[in-house]
Amino acid sequence: MRGENLVARTKSFAYECVKFSETLPHSYFGNHVKGQLIRCATSVAANYRATRLAQTTAGFISKLSIVVEESDECEFWLDFLLLFKFGNDDNIKDLLKEAHELTSIFIASRKTAQRNKV
Repeated sequence: MRGENLVARTKSFAYECVKFSETLPHSYFGNHVKGQLIRCATSVAANYRATRLAQTTAGFISKLSIVVEESDECEFWLDFLLLFKFGNDDNIKDLLKEAHELTSIFIASRKTAQRNKV
């Protein structure tokens, strides 16, 4: 997948996670998960965008590692929401699928960058 497409895809993912988070109940747990999901989903988009400006391969790999961690954290929170039956299961499953696909893409990209590092 081309970098420009991933910029748009991560931004869309962040938007959908924020939009979904707003539907969570206003309870202690709901607010906690809402904040965590918003933070990690927007971090995926912002940090992936930053990888595009990396000045070195090492800088690219470092930023991409953050993106991997944050997209994996999104998977955790979405999976946790499914466990507790918080929100629309279909929406959560769609977001979880996208988080997993993004994590897989970023892990593969990081492996490629590490292999090609001079």
